[in-house]
Amino acid sequence: MQTETITIRLKRAAALLLAVSAALLAPHANAQSDYPSRPVRIIVPSSPGGGTDTVARLLGQHLSEKLGQQFVIENRPGGGSATGIEAGARATPDGYTLVMVASTMTSLHVTRKAMRFDAAKDFSPVTLIVSIPNVLVVHPSLPVKTFAELIELAKKEPGKLAFASPGLGSTTHMGMELLNSRAGIDLLHVPYNGVAPGLTDVLAGRVPVMLVNAVSVKQHLDAGTLRAIAVSSIKRASLLPDVPTIAESGIPGYDVYQWFGLLAPAETPKPIVSLLHREIVAGLNTPKIVNWMATEGGDSVGNKPEEFLKVIADDVERWSAVARAANLKAE
Repeated sequence: MQTETITIRLKRAAALLLAVSAALLAPHANAQSDYPSRPVRIIVPSSPGGGTDTVARLLGQHLSEKLGQQFVIENRPGGGSATGIEAGARATPDGYTLVMVASTMTSLHVTRKAMRFDAAKDFSPVTLIVSIPNVLVVHPSLPVKTFAELIELAKKEPGKLAFASPGLGSTTHMGMELLNSRAGIDLLHVPYNGVAPGLTDVLAGRVPVMLVNAVSVKQHLDAGTLRAIAVSSIKRASLLPDVPTIAESGIPGYDVYQWFGLLAPAETPKPIVSLLHREIVAGLNTPKIVNWMATEGGDSVGNKPEEFLKVIADDVERWSAVARAANLKAE
């Protein structure tokens, strides 16, 4: 009799515990199923008008139309994009704050000691949206027409031939340091505050070499004021189909490209991440976004969250290794 009474009490306690747990979880489940029930903020860690901003606005408009709530763009430039990215990492993980990032986020740590976010740990990746190839260009006054000739000249004059970049630790700077390491050369780095001033000096012949977004230099290549040597992505660029890749020109596996992707703060509920992923992948086929991709020479990606996380983690590891080889010190 006593044993039966204890059993009944245990069953009642278990039932009560189950009911309490269900009551506690119900609001959370409802919040996910009703998402979004209010406007969503997409942080862009740069000024209006750049590639990151454009991608965010195109997708924000698509998501607003499909999900019935406004996806509002908030530009938060500063710290080489670190300020806005950190704000996204520290936001409440409820799906109402997202952050659009560029590939440079994976190399910021190599030049900045005071990093207050971990690119591979502080986010729930949604998807990598687009990849855009870079092209290695030279001023026509440089006596080289092929990648092999550029490498040969660099080996004859170690430390004398210079390349421009949009800034210390930028993806293209790190791509050139990777080239230095893989090709056994020593090109001198000349950093600028952005693509435009660096490209201006390359066009003037003051700095002879630059790795730069293909769209930024297409008109100059067509006009003959710059010469394309090689494309840095693993496959040829649609804008420059006749320009060989660095990988096929003697550096196997070399693959450096610019990308844009959407992140949510770490521990954002998976159903919300899945919903955003599904809608963004669908949005990549809409006319506005397809036309933008064609204009920019980019390739839409729309990979799975776990695949995007691997891209981020692999890039962080790669640029850390490149920084060590190049003896770059974070300041």
